[in-house]
Amino acid sequence: MSFQITAARSSRVTKSRRPSAASSLRRSTSSPSSASPRRKSSQLSRTTSYPDDEQLDDTGVIASLGVNLNFRDVPQYMEHIRTRTFSDIPERGAGMNSTRIAEVLNYRKALPPIVTIAHIDALSSSSTRIEREIVELTQAGVLRRVTIPHRGVGAAAVGDGIASVTEWQRMVRTDVSLGDSLKAKYIAIMNENPTSATIAGALFTSAEISALTTAGFLTTSHAPDTRSSFFASPGAGSLSSLSSSGSRHAAGSLAAVGGASASQHIAGGGTGRHHNPSATYNFSLPNTGSHIKLLVEARAHLINLLKKSKYREAPMDVLRERWDGGFAGLLPGRTKKWRGFWGLRFEWILEECVGAGLVEVFETGSVGIGVRAT
Repeated sequence: MSFQITAARSSRVTKSRRPSAASSLRRSTSSPSSASPRRKSSQLSRTTSYPDDEQLDDTGVIASLGVNLNFRDVPQYMEHIRTRTFSDIPERGAGMNSTRIAEVLNYRKALPPIVTIAHIDALSSSSTRIEREIVELTQAGVLRRVTIPHRGVGAAAVGDGIASVTEWQRMVRTDVSLGDSLKAKYIAIMNENPTSATIAGALFTSAEISALTTAGFLTTSHAPDTRSSFFASPGAGSLSSLSSSGSRHAAGSLAAVGGASASQHIAGGGTGRHHNPSATYNFSLPNTGSHIKLLVEARAHLINLLKKSKYREAPMDVLRERWDGGFAGLLPGRTKKWRGFWGLRFEWILEECVGAGLVEVFETGSVGIGVRAT
C-alpha cells in the first residue's frame, strides 16, 4: 500500500478531535518538517514498545492511501483490492500443516467477488466520481450492486458493494446444482434488470426459487430489525441468519441458506409449502455470509487493537505488528490473523476501515503515520 502526505482531504477522513485555537492554526499551515513534535522519533521507535498512555502528535496533514494508484476506472480498483486481500501462505515451520493450508485456500477460493464501495472510496481521490462511474457501469451491465439491507448505515455499511457481472454470471454457469434452462433464465433476468437489487417472485416458479436460494443466487428481501448493530455478527433472524449460515455450512446445502427456516422466508413467512408470487427476492452471490462475517469481525478487531491505547490511536507500524501478531512471539499460523482471519492483510483491512470512516490516518511528524479510531 502506498502512502503520500497531502494536505487535501481524503475520502471519508475526518479532522482531529483535539481542536484548539493554536492547533487550528497549526493544522492549516504546518507540514511534517515544520511541526514541533513533543518527542523525537529517536525517543519513540516504531515498534510495540510504543507507550499506550501517550498521545501522538498530529501535524494536521492527512495521509492518502492510494495516491500512486492512478487507476483509470472502477474495475481496476476492484481488481487491485481483490488481488491484495490476503497474505501469502507462510513458509514451512510457521505453525500451519497441510490440512490447515488446504482449509485456508478453499475458504479464500469460495469467497464471492464482492468489493465494498467504502474500500474503493478509501483509495480514490473523489468518491463523487467513483459513484457516478459505478452508476454508469451498472446501467451498462458491467457491474452490479450487491445490497444486503440493514447491515450498517452510510459508509460503514458492510452490505453495500459491487461485483463484476461477468464473474457473477460465470459462477451461475459453472454451478452444477442448477439446470441449464434455469441458468439461462436467471442470467436473462439479470440482464433485463441491471440496476435492480430485487426481483418479483412471480418471475420464477416455486422449484426455481428453491433451487436458486439453495445455490445462493437469491435471498429473501425481508430484512431484520434495523436497530441491530452492524458490528453484531450475523446470527438470528431473517437475512442475518441467511448471511451467516453460508460461512458455517457447505455451499449448495440447505443449511448454507438458513436451513429449514429459509423455506419459510422464501414462502413469505408461511409454512414453506407454497410459492408466494408477491414476495420479492434479492440477487445475491454464494457465500456472501462468509464475506460479511469476515468483514465485520476484522473491522471490529482492528478497532479493538486501537482501543488498547489510552487515546485510541497508535503509529501505523505498531498497529500492523499488533494485527500480524509478531509482538506476541507466536508462529504466524497460530496468530489471530491466520486462525481467525485466514491471513487477511493489514493494509486491506486498514483501507476498509478508513473508507468506512471508522479510523483516520494522519502524519505525526515524529513516528510516521498515525492511525486513530474516529
